[in-house]
Amino acid sequence: MAYGLSTYAYFWRISSRAPKPLTVERMLVNTRELGGDVFQICDYPLIETYDDVRLADIRATAEDLGITLELGTRGIGRDHLARYLELAAKLDVTLVRSMMNTAEHRPDTAEATALLRASVPVYAERGVTLGLETYEQVSTDDLLAVIRAVDDPHLGVVLDPGNCVARLERPRDVVEATAPHVVNIHVKDFAFTRRDGWVGFTYAGCPLGEGQLDYAHLIATVRPDQRGINQIVEHWLPWQDDGFETTAGIEDQWTRHCISTLQRSS
Repeated sequence: MAYGLSTYAYFWRISSRAPKPLTVERMLVNTRELGGDVFQICDYPLIETYDDVRLADIRATAEDLGITLELGTRGIGRDHLARYLELAAKLDVTLVRSMMNTAEHRPDTAEATALLRASVPVYAERGVTLGLETYEQVSTDDLLAVIRAVDDPHLGVVLDPGNCVARLERPRDVVEATAPHVVNIHVKDFAFTRRDGWVGFTYAGCPLGEGQLDYAHLIATVRPDQRGINQIVEHWLPWQDDGFETTAGIEDQWTRHCISTLQRSS
């Protein structure tokens, strides 16, 4: 098992609100500075626009820093997964995270199973594992039904129990149901807070250990150390009214806190 960061740990620092968005290379350097061994380039469309020279430079930077690269995208269309398999080869990636749905395509379990039965064997031939993330658009039962129907060790679950709360699934239940199939973990804590006037709630991220994520239960149930499952730090940090510098500073603080917590627990 190793732990590291995702582009989602830099959500605001790579956004259009950043005066100078961080590059992949700069995020890799920062990941190493903070003690991370893995970097997941996740939901980062720019990676699809890079030519072979730029991709080779990113791969070389990661190798020089001793960082393992992972990729993340959305969708299970055959052409799209084939494109990410090619990117995986160019970046020396052996794990690609995806999600079942996109804005344009929402396959049911039968269609998803058929699509993945076509793509996963090709991934397996290349030594690449495809992980489908738990999230509110697809029930955990349906996600597991597809994975079990495909029945290939190169298809598994990217576990993010916080995502499923919006579907009224309990994080603890999601952890226990998916544990045998988990191939990657997204580590982010989350909490409910009362809105102004005590009318309703806000559901957002918080520093690891300060929210509703039962991290000890997750680790005891999934056993990432024993199974060689990487843990990837992400955040749900709301934009701060004070602007970019404050938001970016808190984002960095949360990342440092989360990495140090993982270091202490390993």
